[in-house]
Amino acid sequence: MSDVAARLARVRERVATACARAGRDVGSVRLLAVSKFQPDELVREAYACGQRDFGENYAQALRDRAEALADLSDIRWHAIGALQTNKVKYVARAASFFHAVDRVEVATELSRRREGAPIDVFLEINIGGEDSKQGVGVDGVDALLAAVRPLPNLRVVGLMAMPPQPDDFVPEMARPHFRALRVLAERLGLPELSMGTTEDFEVAIEEGATVVRVGRSIFGERK
Repeated sequence: MSDVAARLARVRERVATACARAGRDVGSVRLLAVSKFQPDELVREAYACGQRDFGENYAQALRDRAEALADLSDIRWHAIGALQTNKVKYVARAASFFHAVDRVEVATELSRRREGAPIDVFLEINIGGEDSKQGVGVDGVDALLAAVRPLPNLRVVGLMAMPPQPDDFVPEMARPHFRALRVLAERLGLPELSMGTTEDFEVAIEEGATVVRVGRSIFGERK
């Protein structure tokens, strides 16, 4: 097996083990391979191993990647980074999922430009109240949901968050933040939770994540 194949197999094992600990079906968790800055050939290797969901942080990189790999007809692209309104058109054309709705303006532009099937979107929550983080505060999520939910061509499916990661971070530190996001999603009646990265995705699964975003553990360090 190639390095990507072996790493991907190991991540899948870890996902399955975390699901077993939580008493969950492994099919309830979508593994999102974050391909940011990775060469196309590594994405192709992961695809050859059965991986279908890939995430890009930057809208123009997503556009270019989708064009370069257009022959992979059943690949699913996720836009996972903050988005400016003038870059929305790239996400509207290429992505099946957008994980970072934090402003009505972005959602409105995405709705206007989307054609075909609705795009599934997650509201991004600044769950730790950090000044350096994107996302709507917990106290603003009800208003954002009320404004975004009626928009055509979008389907609000869940919440996304990145918990604080101080210099002394260990995965267990993320648990209360993941738990708080799950409670918030339950209150809002949203079934999906995009939370957990290479550093803490197993804890996220134990706390209810339905999408985990893993890059380095699959592709290795970015070059």
